Amino acid sequence: MELSKIIKEVEPKEVLNFKDVDICGISYNSKTINSHEIFVCLKGEHVDGHDYAQMAFEKGAVALMCEKPLNIEIPQLIVESTQEKIADLSACFYHNPSRELNLIGVTGTNGKTTVTHLIQKIFEQNSKKCALIGTLGYKLSSSSEYFEAKHTTPQAPELQHTLQKILKSDILNVVTEVSSHSLEQHRVRKCKFSGAVFTNLTQDHLDFHITMDNYFNAKAKLFSNLDCGSYAIINNDDKYAKRLIALLPNGVKLITYGVKNTSDLMAKNIEFTSSGVSFLCQYGDSNVNIKLKLNGMFSVYNALAAIGCALANNISLDVSKLALESTKSVAGRFEIVCTSPLVIVDYAHTPDGLENILRAARELTPNNGSLICLFGCGGDRDATKRPKMGKIAQSLSDKIVVTSDNPRSEDPQQIITDILSGLKLINPKTVFVEPDRAEAIKLLKTIANDNDVIIVAGKGHEDYQILKDRTIHFDDREEVAKVFSNSH
Repeated sequence: MELSKIIKEVEPKEVLNFKDVDICGISYNSKTINSHEIFVCLKGEHVDGHDYAQMAFEKGAVALMCEKPLNIEIPQLIVESTQEKIADLSACFYHNPSRELNLIGVTGTNGKTTVTHLIQKIFEQNSKKCALIGTLGYKLSSSSEYFEAKHTTPQAPELQHTLQKILKSDILNVVTEVSSHSLEQHRVRKCKFSGAVFTNLTQDHLDFHITMDNYFNAKAKLFSNLDCGSYAIINNDDKYAKRLIALLPNGVKLITYGVKNTSDLMAKNIEFTSSGVSFLCQYGDSNVNIKLKLNGMFSVYNALAAIGCALANNISLDVSKLALESTKSVAGRFEIVCTSPLVIVDYAHTPDGLENILRAARELTPNNGSLICLFGCGGDRDATKRPKMGKIAQSLSDKIVVTSDNPRSEDPQQIITDILSGLKLINPKTVFVEPDRAEAIKLLKTIANDNDVIIVAGKGHEDYQILKDRTIHFDDREEVAKVFSNSH
């Protein structure tokens, strides 16, 4: 694409050394840049891309996008914010694919991954192709493999390129997880969303957002930027629902869902069994009984969110019922790895997420069995949630094993100390501490009986562990299977 066309779309405040070069790609990493690409000088938490512009030039960059003039003799697009304008650049370079797609954004603290998978399944049940982008990567159908992704919501160049690939695959429906980071960092800027889904908002990422208000405001951008004629699906039981609804632009169709508060879409007569949860789904004068293979109250909310999205896309309750009843758990989301004892691996890594998972697990715990929770907290992340998670784990479990998650640059023992500060009493018969996560999982074998239920929380689908000086292969599901031989 000619630089002149990019300049017209991006509208930089100044252009230096103009020459209408042909741009073959976009890069923001000087290590991986290819010849004839434009290099965008992004400012991160730890590095400034402007410091690497010379290296990018030496490796073949033919133009720069930067926030200040640099002493390099190639065209430079000077902009106020490279973080914002990289999204404009990416949308332009990949020919604005979202304008031709039915793009659905799902945001919230918990449930995004499951809800996106449920929406994909419902669309396919309705004979409509639907691609998915999220934490696990992106996939062109529910039965296809994942393509790897580095972030829940990819950076703007990768996101726009992925949307273009989906469009070229003759798929017109896309459901994507939209993280608060991506909204705050403008990664989805220039994406035209047909609709947005809100699952919930509870404490997470405060290391980045600092306050819950900031966190809410980041999530709210997805909804306040919706166009007239689009739709919003909002969890009416969440305490932030009213604030979110008030921000919706005129002409946005609203469907609320809930269990407690009167909503457009409701679940009633909810029953939990070891094989799943069933409920009566009500929407206007329509009623349908749904029996999920998933469990926990959170699964009811996730199902309602997906049904609401389906209704907004003129897909009937009966079609949603067929899709939902045939859906098994998403990788690392309340995933049963062993049956005797019942060992469940889950991604829960927030106070609310852990509470939801443990309440769901308690429903499955027999009267003569114990509920055991193994968990840790990530390093270099919001430390204020650590004692809260310790308190929740102790109050809802019979035994807890406190261990490491992804300690990153922090001392694992300090993270554990923070968690333990939330406990009322550290009884050695019910509270176990083992910083080595593999050893902690082995410890479960010695403290659990066959009729117990064990939750291994925090990492879910992840197959790695981030330590201070390296990243190692580590999969909770594999480690559990090694310890308990009857995995399935």
